[in-house]
Amino acid sequence: MAITKERKEEIIKKYGRSEGDTGSVEVQVALLTEEINVLNQHLTKHKKDHHSYVGQMKKIGHRRNLLRYLRENDLDRYRNLISSLGLRR
Repeated sequence: MAITKERKEEIIKKYGRSEGDTGSVEVQVALLTEEINVLNQHLTKHKKDHHSYVGQMKKIGHRRNLLRYLRENDLDRYRNLISSLGLRR
């Protein structure tokens, strides 16, 4: 269910603001989005897996808080991020 190391490195390289940047809001949101998508695929097959569902809801809430922070502090970065990730906002 977890994303692979190679996929994680690709996301960090794509959304990082500099070399080795793993803590910026863009990278965190992109990684959370990938994890949410993987969990979503898992939950379509395993409908009664309530523990994974709770974990997915926590990740969605964390992503929502990060996006709210980014929207309030830098609107251009926020708009670029949601358009590149394909989020409906």
